[in-house]
Formats: sequence, structure tokens, C-alpha cells
Amino acid sequence: MNLNNIHNVYFVGVGGIGMSALARYFKHGGKNVAGYDRISTEITKSLQNSGVDIHFEDSLDLIQLNYRDKEKTLIIYTPAIPKNNSELNYFLKNDFKVLKRSEILGEITRNSFCLAVSGTHGKTTTSTILGYILKECGVNATSFLGGISENYNSNLILGGSEISVVEADEFDRSFLQLSPNIACITSMDADHLDIYGEASELEDSFIEFSEKVTDDLIVKKGLPIQGVTYGIEEDADFNAENLRIENGSYVFDIQTPEEFFKNIKITLPGKHNVLNTVAALAMASSFGLSIESIAKALLTFRGIKRRFSYKIKTENLILIDDYAHHPTEINAVENAVREMYPSKKVLAVFQPHLFSRTKDFVDDFAQSLSKFDELILLDIYPARELPIEGVNSEWLLGKIKSKNKQLSSKENLVSNILNSDAQIIVMMGAGDIGELVTEVKENLTVEN
Repeated sequence: MNLNNIHNVYFVGVGGIGMSALARYFKHGGKNVAGYDRISTEITKSLQNSGVDIHFEDSLDLIQLNYRDKEKTLIIYTPAIPKNNSELNYFLKNDFKVLKRSEILGEITRNSFCLAVSGTHGKTTTSTILGYILKECGVNATSFLGGISENYNSNLILGGSEISVVEADEFDRSFLQLSPNIACITSMDADHLDIYGEASELEDSFIEFSEKVTDDLIVKKGLPIQGVTYGIEEDADFNAENLRIENGSYVFDIQTPEEFFKNIKITLPGKHNVLNTVAALAMASSFGLSIESIAKALLTFRGIKRRFSYKIKTENLILIDDYAHHPTEINAVENAVREMYPSKKVLAVFQPHLFSRTKDFVDDFAQSLSKFDELILLDIYPARELPIEGVNSEWLLGKIKSKNKQLSSKENLVSNILNSDAQIIVMMGAGDIGELVTEVKENLTVEN
């Protein structure tokens, strides 16, 4: 496909984190950009402020006439869009150029030197760290991120077209559309079983992705795929050693295949973020950057929104917002909280994401959520799914061993949080819980 012949780009599901990065990319490239999404969010408002026309009702009447010219218009959609969406079906039935988000990302990156970060956990943090390192070290790369970088307040780091950084998303086997030169696999835990059916099918998909890598493949030590390994204190090719906390920051030494470098410092909490940092460091090193320049860049990396993001941070009250939506991710958040605040009471507010994920991992969710001192559970966020009989938050709550637990509606969430005496409040989930954090913060600020 020759993207130069495309004048208009229309997004069905424009507010998604990956979709919005593409919308920014095309808008910056001089295309007319518009789209539909179900609800207005901070992301869609930001896109609208940049000149992207967005509506929030699935209606053909709201699609501007110039986007109905199928010779000049490209349609991009996310698999999260319901199959009965009238706008998507209109474009499909009328023979428009219609591509999934992953397909257009494959088109954009096919002719670039592509650094791709894959894994069921850690993709967003690792790719954002990597994109930041490259930018700070003067590499003219364009990075498509799955989160909002705190340094740039964007999910797109603009650069040239010759080098790209992308998240290689395993959902819907999207990452098989990419042509990676250097790639990383951070983890291969079972997930998206609504797509794969069996964990072994997911593993096979990662193996197929690894076989597409032309130059260097970097893998977490212990994964069943051959490559350059990374880890913490485990005889890996890129090995973090002498890990310690100094003044609220992690400091570690790094052993690489070529050298030993001391005192790398990061401000991100949690050992899982040390692993993410080492993965990004290994990719940047494989690309050709010096460890010294990488370490210097890491000193000013500020993190990603909704990845252990502090919304309130005082001596008596902490409010943290996190995207965690899988048991492994919840465990990582809990470990980080206990590490940073070992003696304080922790309240977790969790919104399960997808009926199928809740069903597939209900016992693991129950075990993870039972680790918190208090728990408030919201209804399941359905996203692309219809309800599954018997699968609901009440069912999940019944399996959680904590004594101090409750269900809550969104309307009662603030009052339920205010009734707690916990000093640490962690709000987690991949649905619309992030939209509730601002209201919670405002009320907690007034109360305290």
C-alpha cells in the first residue's frame, strides 16, 4: 500500500491507546484524521484539541462526506470494536481499504529498522523506556507506545521513518504482522485465552514471532525461547547485580556480554521495573548505544501514566493509579507497594477487565487480591465482550479470602474509599477505572 495516495484516515475505535498513537502519527503527517469511539476520555479530548474530528455515537450520519471517498480514505479499526458496529460494517460492505491497527503498524514499520517489544506483561514500560533512551541519545526514531509517557505527555515519540519502536501485541496475534530487526520477549504468561484457547497456542505464537526477528532477539532468562538473555542475579547475558534501594530509587550494576558497568539508577518502583529497564537497556545496547549513554538517559526517565502513577503522595496518604489487569501484574503492584511502604495499610480498588479473563483466571485473581489489607471490587468492564452467565464480580469476591472486602458501584466508590482508614490506596484495572481516579483524588484531597 502506498500511504502517500491516502488523504483521509478514519479510525473506528480512535480512543484506544494504540489507535490514538496512529491517529497522532497520521495527523502530524498532514492527513485528514477523524474517527468514532464509544466514550469521551482524556485521550479523545487531546486528539480533538489537535484537530482530529471525533464523535461518540455509532452513526453513519456523523461520518463526514470526505471520509466516504473510498479511493482516498483508509479505514483503521481495533479488534476491540464489536462485530455489529454499523460504521465498520458500512466500510467493509462498500469495499473501503480497511485494516486492523496491527496491519497498518506493520505497513508503517516494514520499511524501517524496527525494534519491537513483546510479552504478556511489561511491553508498555519497556518500549517507553527504550523510546526515551533512543530519543535522549540522539537516535531519530519514531516510537508507537501503549501508554502515555510522563516525559512527553504522549503515546507517540515523533522522529524519522527509518527507525521505529513498537509494542508487539500478542492479542489477536497482532505481532505477527511486524517485521522486527531487534526484538524482546518479556514474558509469556497465559492470557487472551478467549483468542488462543490454550496456553500452548499462545506460546506457539511467541515462537512464531521470535522466528521473524532478523538481528537480535532478547528474552527474559528462563523463557523457552533461545536468544540473548536478561535478568536479575541469574547468570543472564545482561544481568542486573547488587540491586539496592537508595533514597527511594533503585540502583544496580549491569554485567553485559562485553562489560561491567556500575551504579545504574532508576526511579521506577518495583523489581519488575528493574527487569523492564534491563530489557530496554539490552535492546538499546544491541542497537549500538553505549551503556554509559543509556545510564545517563535513564536518570531523567519519569515513567508512564497509569503504571504505578502517584496521584497523591504525602506523608499520611498515597493514591496510586495502575493499569494492572492480570494476576501477575496485580502481584507486581502489591510487591512494589509492600517494598516501598512495608508498615502501612493498603486498600486495593480493582475493576476486572473482560468476562473471559475473569473466568479463565478467577482463582489466580482471588489469590492476588487477597494479599491486600482491604479490597473494593467494581463490576467487570466488558470491553468487546458480552456477559458470560455466572461470571461476575460477586462470584470473584466470594473466592477472595480477605475479611475486609466489598463490592461497589462507580457511584458509591468515593464514599466507600473515604470510609477506609488505609494510608495507601491503589486503583487498578484496564477498563474505565482510570477515568474515576481524578474524582477520587479530588475528594481525598478535600478530605485531607
